[in-house]
Amino acid sequence: MFDKLNLAELGKVFEELQEKAQKIQEESEKKIFTAKSGGGMVEVSANGKGEVIDIKIDDSLLEDKESLQILLISAINDVLKMVEEDKKTTAMNLMNPNIFGQQ
Repeated sequence: MFDKLNLAELGKVFEELQEKAQKIQEESEKKIFTAKSGGGMVEVSANGKGEVIDIKIDDSLLEDKESLQILLISAINDVLKMVEEDKKTTAMNLMNPNIFGQQ
């Protein structure tokens, strides 16, 4: 059953997969995602790690705390969903057999 198994080649494939995964993760972490709410009155940006890196708030919302809170929550949730979706897509691309040039 295992007589055709080449452990050296299998190790090489795993090493290539690990290197590719590391590269893809580094590229993904550099991405910036932006979500808007309230017709653009609130804008939240996050990096590929899911860290919020910027928030822009229209001055007109500064007097309306409740609306500001609702719009912030909405924009933050949307941008975090974008980051998660990118992580899922990245993982699926990593599992693609064409990643090593195989067809």
